[in-house]
Amino acid sequence: MDQQYFDILIAGSGGAGLSLALRLADTYKVAVLSKFALTECSTFYAQGGISAVFDDKHDSIASHIEDTLVAGAGLCDPEIVRLTVVHGRENIEWLRHQGVHFTERLSASGEKQLHLNREGGHSHRRIVHTDDATGKAVSLSLIERAKIHPNITLLEYHNVVELITAAKLGESQAAIRGAYVLDSRSGRIESIAARIVVLATGGANKVYLYSTNPHTSSGDGIALAWRAGCRVANMEFMQFHPTCLYHPSAHSFLISEAVRGEGGHLILPNGERFMRRYDQRMELAPRDIVARAIDSEIKKHGIDCVYLDISHQPRDFIKKHFPTIYMQCLELDIDIAQQPIPVVPAAHYTCGGVLTDANARTDIPGLYAVGEVACTGLHGANRMASNSLLECLVFAEQANLDIRRRFADMPAPVRLPDWDESQVSDSDEEVLIAHNWDELRRSMWDYVGIVRTNKRLERAMNRVIMLKAEIAEYYGQFRVTSDLLELRNLVIVAELIIRCAQQRKESRGLHFTQDYPLPDDSKPPVNTVLTPPGQEPD
Repeated sequence: MDQQYFDILIAGSGGAGLSLALRLADTYKVAVLSKFALTECSTFYAQGGISAVFDDKHDSIASHIEDTLVAGAGLCDPEIVRLTVVHGRENIEWLRHQGVHFTERLSASGEKQLHLNREGGHSHRRIVHTDDATGKAVSLSLIERAKIHPNITLLEYHNVVELITAAKLGESQAAIRGAYVLDSRSGRIESIAARIVVLATGGANKVYLYSTNPHTSSGDGIALAWRAGCRVANMEFMQFHPTCLYHPSAHSFLISEAVRGEGGHLILPNGERFMRRYDQRMELAPRDIVARAIDSEIKKHGIDCVYLDISHQPRDFIKKHFPTIYMQCLELDIDIAQQPIPVVPAAHYTCGGVLTDANARTDIPGLYAVGEVACTGLHGANRMASNSLLECLVFAEQANLDIRRRFADMPAPVRLPDWDESQVSDSDEEVLIAHNWDELRRSMWDYVGIVRTNKRLERAMNRVIMLKAEIAEYYGQFRVTSDLLELRNLVIVAELIIRCAQQRKESRGLHFTQDYPLPDDSKPPVNTVLTPPGQEPD
């Protein structure tokens, strides 16, 4: 079978993957894999914006750093936070050079300036945005640039089956060699060789029954790196967005944090505001606090949802600031200028992931991880709103610089073995995938969700171990499909989340357990780091 060779292979077509590809492509031949269509990524669906300091009169780098550290509940790496915040503005300017148009306003002197939103956890207005569809604007601009670049090959509907390391080829050195990749439209698995492989596959929020993310967020990169021998960290910190539209036809449509930033009130069905009982910042408290407050009120009152009310703002204001949300709700017969929006929390962001350094390097030479798939130290125990796209951009640039420094020293691509399908057949029981998928996500939602206990975690682990064995047996017998790959990856990620949660004997940030309801302040907080079997230090 013919084999493809590239200088750099990037798995993921979101903000992290495409921005890195565009930075590298003037020098190297780059392939970008997209599991589905190029736009099926978390970046495309991101509403709020990108945080960076542009208002030098009222805001500062120090303030953005402090807000991020506070939200991260003691687990942020201060040096990583500073690195990210300091480079925020220049990376947004880079996006503008790529053709991204951000919302502007006229200053008092009549000059055009970026319009800045404020979101939960931020002490100032510093969210650069394109109305309420920032991610879509970023994604479409980067895709357009990538499509016309002669050194970028875009491979849609291509999903990584397994990373190929030097160790798997029987070599003594530690290095990445490429990947086995499924073309889901043809069903063929091909080996792609590369000097450098970058994971930019997003998070793992699809492990939960309710999620704000597209169907790409199945933890693929985290599971791939784990099986290849990389450490993962802080997987217990799964962020639940407080306000996901509650409607049978909404398909987990996100109601942006910016709605609360512009004065939206969270209320009960009787119209009572309840956030004052939980935090003095009320609706502008960090996401973990707001999500737990909503979860508590729903359980306490036996209701299906709470409501987010922005109807006290003028209709023109709402339509100007939130055109996408306004029209989406209107299509569902919800006029947000006259009535409150029904909302519930939903899994939204993976704060942990593949452990990386400040240059996006993993434990395997030549393998990088950028964006939500990575645990950089920026978010700590809780990601602050709109720091995610910022992280994608800053660490794509960090990876770009490091790859350029190291590329010449990386082993040249070699001929890789073909994928062996001689011992498998087409499945005659695909219903097992659907049943296991549903059981896994329901177990994670019920037992490893917003509020946890030791007993719930134990129950979840028992189910995951059983499901993992069933899925492994199925995987060994039948030909690979995209759904099977996702399920195999999700069950591994579920186990990693539970193992991390079981090790943290305290409540901190996004991890709240009724058995240890307070932070353990008797010692400095530490990250939860897991090492793959066989990789432990002597």
